[in-house]
Amino acid sequence: MSDSETPPESIDSRRVARGLGSTILARMGAVVEIVAQPLYVLMFGLAGYGMYAVMWSTVNLIENIFDLGMTSAMQRTVPKSATDEEAAEALRTAMLFGVGPCIVIAALISFYAADLAPLLNVAEDDEHLLIPAVRLFIWTLPLWAFVEIATSALRARMVFGAEIRLRIVWEQIIRLVLAGLFFLLGMGLRGLFIAHIISLFLTAILCVRLLRQYYRLDLLFTGAWWGECARHTFWAGLSVLPSNIVARIFSESPALILNQLLPGAAGAKASGLFTIARKLSSVVQLVRIAFVYVMAPLAASAEKADRAQVAAIYSYAVRVIVAIAFPLAAVIAGGRYSILSLFGGQADVAAAAVVILVFGRALEAVVGISLPVLQVIAHYKHQITASVFGVAVAVLAGREIVGPLDALTGITLAMAIGFVTMALIPMIQLLVTENLHPFDRRFPLVTLKVAAIALIGGIAADIADVALTNELAIPAIIVIGALSIWASLRISLPLDDRASLGKVALRLRLVRAGTPVH
Repeated sequence: MSDSETPPESIDSRRVARGLGSTILARMGAVVEIVAQPLYVLMFGLAGYGMYAVMWSTVNLIENIFDLGMTSAMQRTVPKSATDEEAAEALRTAMLFGVGPCIVIAALISFYAADLAPLLNVAEDDEHLLIPAVRLFIWTLPLWAFVEIATSALRARMVFGAEIRLRIVWEQIIRLVLAGLFFLLGMGLRGLFIAHIISLFLTAILCVRLLRQYYRLDLLFTGAWWGECARHTFWAGLSVLPSNIVARIFSESPALILNQLLPGAAGAKASGLFTIARKLSSVVQLVRIAFVYVMAPLAASAEKADRAQVAAIYSYAVRVIVAIAFPLAAVIAGGRYSILSLFGGQADVAAAAVVILVFGRALEAVVGISLPVLQVIAHYKHQITASVFGVAVAVLAGREIVGPLDALTGITLAMAIGFVTMALIPMIQLLVTENLHPFDRRFPLVTLKVAAIALIGGIAADIADVALTNELAIPAIIVIGALSIWASLRISLPLDDRASLGKVALRLRLVRAGTPVH
């Protein structure tokens, strides 16, 4: 039976939950990365880590501009592809327009490294490394674009767990092991840059092996190179490019701005401190990212079948996000000083930034799940509105806030206001243009229960943070966080939401024994 003859599977909360579980596992590489950061600071110092952080932020920002939105385009086109030929056409288009420009930009920056490198502020001891580091590290740009597009292609095939080996084993753990090995060999900070590029190269090789399982790679060099699917993929990428760029600006530009505001080592350290706060908040952001990865292709498939299915999974996603994100944010905020102690005494300066970011990311997770829904069901022109407003609000907020507050706290707060605004606008657009919103009659009660549990968890974490030594406080905070999320899921969510989690719901006792699960 061909793909076109296969009856489509209903897109409901069960499909979302299945994809969500494997995607969260796949994205646990972000957690491994968080664990690695204190080790990087220990090995290379805060200023050295700051230099690495600001260069990686620059690569991420450039990649999101010159991949032309191809990392998002396939989420819209591949799920609607009827044949293997169309899927291969979409992949080929994404690789050509996503990786090609990044190769050109990397070559230019490498050639002009001597002129561009001095624009970065680094510690005096690291100045001799700057030009060769830029010349080498910029080649992570096309490698990263390739990895991003390849893993996006896998998600577009609804293969949500295929990134596990890539994100955890190769991209993060191998990088950490290599960096530690090169440090012991006396290579210093240069070893971290080499470890990073080697880990990405290995990841790219594994991406090709995975793509062979889900795409006909032999079809990449046959058929029309500018057919309907190729055109659709190209324009879909350009349509989401502004929002992708702005989202990355909110994530990466504060490290660059802080690096430019403060001279020398102070700029490098400020970039490192912001990156530490951002990495900690990425635990909360992981919830949103997992849902975004799942929702985009599922919403595209559901829209093709029945608009009511889109509304159902939209509401379900928001309820589960609220139940997880806010208790998690409250516990991290409550235990912030003990957690920051892992990065050394200088990291305490980032405490306010951590609180701002974790709650900002929690709010963004709730309202921001509307963006992948908007991207796959609404007209392209609606997708640039949020980006324009988000940037404008962040700039205006920054002008008023950065003066009275210190640079780190002020820029972080302005960024949080901007990205929450950008996340909120697609939700409003869906309501106005599509009459679609996630707030059914069950949402208010779920929110009230979650708020009470988050408050209790945050207070408990704060008590542990103050009353216990760091060695005891951190395990206590981890336990409090796990219990808070479990209680939130168990108490706040309706029975059918919990039952949709399948065997996980039974194992974690989110439902009573004997309850039918999906």
